[in-house]
Amino acid sequence: MADIILNVEVRDRTGTGGARATRMADQVPGILYGGDKDPVAISVKVNEFRKALYTGKLLGHLVTLKYGKETQPVIAKDVQFHPVTDQPIHFDLYRVDAHQEVKIAIAVHFAHQDECPAFRQGAALEVVRHDVEILARADHIPEELVVDLKGRQLGDTIRLSDIQWPEGVRPLLSDRDAVVASLKVSSAAIAEAADEAADAEAATETPAGEVPTVDETETEGEDAGEAEGA
Repeated sequence: MADIILNVEVRDRTGTGGARATRMADQVPGILYGGDKDPVAISVKVNEFRKALYTGKLLGHLVTLKYGKETQPVIAKDVQFHPVTDQPIHFDLYRVDAHQEVKIAIAVHFAHQDECPAFRQGAALEVVRHDVEILARADHIPEELVVDLKGRQLGDTIRLSDIQWPEGVRPLLSDRDAVVASLKVSSAAIAEAADEAADAEAATETPAGEVPTVDETETEGEDAGEAEGA
């Protein structure tokens, strides 16, 4: 059973005008699609939608859609936000069967960064894939994909095979072990090394406490000039 239940209403009006009217009625417009049925324009009360959204278990998770006495398992595929207010203005729901295998992108989480020797060696984590497309049953979609950085060294490359894959979940890219991230020397470490090298070179050219000598010919010339002037 999904954790979130969305009580929806069917919208009569569609298009830009219909969506605007829905928002003015304190509801968030959306679309229900997928399966063998036609798309349906729906809406959810804005306060209920925000509550579901802020749980962090709406996007990319199995959700129960409820219309009257009817229920339908769905996956929230997309939510659009207002560019200024950051409020939800539209959403897409995809019909599924709870036991159906679905394709969906899941965020990658890098755990135990405080126990990663590479960071003490001046490394920076260069992330190539912030999320990975997976295949999983709709009722077994993980909240995140975990990579354990404990013991990782400078120069290590993290691949799909390094992810702690939950049972029944597999990557969509099954033909190659794609790169997820790498632990490379950070730009700060490179700059610090360059500064240290420059300081060392300067110290070699002019040893500490030694005053640079003046060329003797220059001194003789100056003395001669002073004598003539006298």
